[in-house]
Amino acid sequence: MTSHVRHLTYDSHDAYAQAVFWAEALGGKVSDEDVPGDPEALVEWAGTPMLFVTVPEPKAVKNRLHVDLQPQDRTRDEEVARLLALGARQVADHRVADGRGWVTLADPEGNEFCVERSVQEREGS
Repeated sequence: MTSHVRHLTYDSHDAYAQAVFWAEALGGKVSDEDVPGDPEALVEWAGTPMLFVTVPEPKAVKNRLHVDLQPQDRTRDEEVARLLALGARQVADHRVADGRGWVTLADPEGNEFCVERSVQEREGS
């Protein structure tokens, strides 16, 4: 028998605030068991759940692992704008003239993630 990924766990300064950001970003929800101030908070959504755990030290270096998001119902550029409005910040822009590429963002605590083209954009629709 093999193992499966139960959830992706992220160290954070404010677990609940991070969970709120990612729940909104992914169209999920923060677990009903979690409240502001909890030392950990779980994001439940259609993919692998994300668990945020409060730790005392701040993020200091680039992530060794990051999430790549692919919008389902909007373009990459629309998704980038939505995530920026939620509190993300742009780190790098790797979009190219022919429409390929991605945008690297950081969540409110500085964890990098990328936004790729949607399926429709990849198919040229």
